[in-house]
Order: sequence, then C-alpha cells, then structure tokens
Amino acid sequence: MTTVLSLFGGWPGHTPSAISAWADELYAELGYEVERSSDIFTLDRDLTGFDLIVIGWNNALTTEDLTDAQEAALLRAVARGSGLAGWHGAGAAFRASLPYRMLLGGDFIEHPAGEAYPQPYDVRIINREHPVTAGVNDFKVASEQYYMHVNPNNTVLAETTFSGEHLPWIEGHTSPVAWVKNWGDGRVFYHSIGHTPADLDSPDVRRLTKQGLEWAKRS
Repeated sequence: MTTVLSLFGGWPGHTPSAISAWADELYAELGYEVERSSDIFTLDRDLTGFDLIVIGWNNALTTEDLTDAQEAALLRAVARGSGLAGWHGAGAAFRASLPYRMLLGGDFIEHPAGEAYPQPYDVRIINREHPVTAGVNDFKVASEQYYMHVNPNNTVLAETTFSGEHLPWIEGHTSPVAWVKNWGDGRVFYHSIGHTPADLDSPDVRRLTKQGLEWAKRS
C-alpha cells in the first residue's frame, strides 16, 4: 500500500481544502493510504516512512515558512526515496527556503496577466516519451499562466508560450508548465496548473497529475 502525506494550507485564495478534496479522488482511484494535514508542524516529524509527500501549500501572501528542522526532514525523506509532488501554489510555497526551491525544481515569479483573470493559454506536451505524459494531449487552460524560474536539470514535460499582451518583453518566451526530476533516491513531480479546482477538471490535466503521482511515489 502506497502511503501519502497530503499537506495543504496557506493562502485561502488558492482554496487549499477544495484542491485537496479534488486530489483525494485521485488518491482513492490509485488505492493510496493518505494522511491529510493542514498543520505545517507535521513536517517536524520523521517523514521517511511516506512513499509520497504532496505539497498543497501556498504561503506567498501568508507568513508560514520552513524551519531548518522542517527543511532537513523534507529533504532527507526525498533523498531516501520518498516521492515529492505538487502543483500550482507549491511553486510559491516557502519562499525563504532555497533548499525547498532546489528540491522542487522551480520557483513561481509572476502570472503576467495579473488581475486579468482568467487568462486563456495553451499547454504543449514536449516530451511524449515519459510515463507521466503517456496519453496526455496538448490542452487549453483559462487560469493563471505561471512564469517560472526553473532548475536546468529538470526534465521538462510541458510548456506554455507568453503572448506579450501584458508584459511585452516576454513575448514569445516559453516557460515550463510540468517537469520531473530526481533528488537522491527520490523523484519529484510538479505542474503549475490549479488556481481553482475547475482548472484541474480537464481530462488531460487529471491524467497528467495522476500519472505524475504514480511516477513520483517510492518505486
């Protein structure tokens, strides 16, 4: 039985409880045993027993951050084989933690449309050979189009291109939407979709997420 820690909370604008409930459906379909927590102090314990840790946290506009001990517990667990997965707000969580940014593989910088929400954009699958993207088609999203800074050692699976409508100097710039990477014996999966549960309703987003969870879990 795959054991999962689902950590969700932080800024309420990202509806963490509703997003967590959406993910619960995937966990049930996959047959995972899930411990759910909205308490950041959950990370103070030994996490190495979990096969997968899912970060559903965003504190870009709140004050929670990781202590040195929480950083160490999270990095140690993944290095020893626990998987790490997250989407959307996980890319803006724990902004003061450089080790977390390195572990996740990227950092949210901006969604250029700002208050012009929702912003329609296209997502292209650029790596169709990876098991996470098997059967996933290119798809459209109407939400926050994330501009990301990412680690060069990520394996990018999907990307989006900015029009320049809101920030002319990024016209034609592509930014990763989904990637995977390794961290010691552990695997990491992230995609930037999911401002609201409706953003995740696309069958292709659902498939991408579900397969990402399966890939990232302890093998």
